Amino acid sequence: MTTWDDRTMLQKLQDPVQQQMAFRMLVEHFKEPLYWQIRRMVLSHDDADDILQNTFIKAWTGLPNFRGEAQISTWLFRIATNETLKFIERRKQLVSVDAEGAETIASRLQADPYFDGDETQQQLYAAISQLPEKQRQVFNMKYFDEMKYEEMSELLQTSVGALKASYHHAVKKISDYFHRLD
Repeated sequence: MTTWDDRTMLQKLQDPVQQQMAFRMLVEHFKEPLYWQIRRMVLSHDDADDILQNTFIKAWTGLPNFRGEAQISTWLFRIATNETLKFIERRKQLVSVDAEGAETIASRLQADPYFDGDETQQQLYAAISQLPEKQRQVFNMKYFDEMKYEEMSELLQTSVGALKASYHHAVKKISDYFHRLD
C-alpha cells in the first residue's frame, strides 16, 4: 500500500484476518510524525520513545472502539497528545518546573546524542521549553507540524480563537527570549 487511504485502512483494521498486518502498516506510517509531535513536547528521545510506545499500545487496545468518526491520524494524534500530557503531569508532580527547570530541560536536549541541532536551534528549543504547556503544544503543532487551526481544534477540543491566541502569545514569548539574548 503506497498511498494512505483511511477508509481502506479502517476496513483492514476491523477485519480480524488483516488486523495485525494493517496495524503494523499504521505504526509504520505514523511512527515518525507522532514521535516528533511527542518529542517536541518532552524534548527527551527516551521519554518520547516511551510515550510513543504507550500511544501505540493504547491505539491497539482501543481499536475495537474506534469507529472511524474521526480520521485515523486525528485519533492517533489525540492519543499521543493525551499520553504526552499525562506524562508531563506525572513529571510535574515529581519536580516543579520553573525557569531554571526549563534551562535544565534545554541542557538535557543539548546532551542528547539524538539531537544534532546548531546553536540557533538549541536556543529555539530553550525558548520553547520555557513556554506554558498549552502554548508549547500549540506552537509545536503550528510551527513544526504546520497543522491548520481547524485540525488542532478537533485534536485538542478547543476553539480556533483560543488556539490562535495561544500561538500568538507563544510567538511573542519566543521573540522576547531571542531579544534578551541579543
